[in-house]
Amino acid sequence: MTGSRVLALGHYQPSRVLTNDDLAAMVETDDAWIRSRVGIRTRHIAAPDETVDAMAAAAAAKALAAGGVAPADVDLVLVATCTAVDRSPNAAARVAARLGLGSPATMDVNVVCSGFTHALALADQAIRAGSATTALVIGAEKFTNVIDWTDRTTCVLAGDGAGAAVVTAADEPEIGPVLWGSVPEMGGAVRIEGEPGRFSQEGQTVYRWATTQLPAIARQVCERSGIAPADLAGVVLHQANLRIIEPVAERLGAVNAVVAKDVVDSGNTSAASVPLALSKLVERREIPAGAPVLLFAFGGNLSYAGQIIRCP
Repeated sequence: MTGSRVLALGHYQPSRVLTNDDLAAMVETDDAWIRSRVGIRTRHIAAPDETVDAMAAAAAAKALAAGGVAPADVDLVLVATCTAVDRSPNAAARVAARLGLGSPATMDVNVVCSGFTHALALADQAIRAGSATTALVIGAEKFTNVIDWTDRTTCVLAGDGAGAAVVTAADEPEIGPVLWGSVPEMGGAVRIEGEPGRFSQEGQTVYRWATTQLPAIARQVCERSGIAPADLAGVVLHQANLRIIEPVAERLGAVNAVVAKDVVDSGNTSAASVPLALSKLVERREIPAGAPVLLFAFGGNLSYAGQIIRCP
């Protein structure tokens, strides 16, 4: 068995930006109300013909270029998404075709907002087991496709985009063991149901669970990797709500960490939020290479997953 590492990252966001003032012209809301409740200022909105796989491929191409990896070397593609429209071909297969990859295994992973951290764990395990050598792990969502734009409690949240990681074999493990699980009795707290599917949630229920339970679970992730919270250089939580991110990071005790707050500019991009925020931090060089970073996401099902990686 070998270890694995995140070699490089890339991200993509649509060019159209929707501000809080724009939303105020659509529903009964305003900038102050939105910022006070979720901390979001802007979000990126995909064009009608801008698909999940197109955004995923754009982010993945940047990650491959950043890592100096040839498309032919990729033998596993995992796309975390809950908003791909078609069942077959899946988004991963379409990404492989767009990028001209050789003959990789291609799988979509639908764990909603925690999809990327689940997929990263699967890639790590596949490489350790010898089933893959170079993986593309992508979180990509066109979340605005499943939003009810007349519901002011949910339409203010959503954004679109993608983030990608190139994961390769390493002599020493740089992706720590995953801690994942779910709360089945709360599985209906976050939903995308019906035809066409529409996002809805029990916001207060999710907020209470996240702010009271997540710090302890995140500390368990640190324990599995043998990293004290105070030694973390970065914390990248699912970018759902600034009022969740800030207190969870504080209660975790990550006193020396850069805490990702991309939700302010990007909104909730579901499975794309963790890799999108991480890629931006690395691009801005806010976290030193080789430093420990906690990745942790939660959301639909009520599922959660987290691990500590070494910053590429």
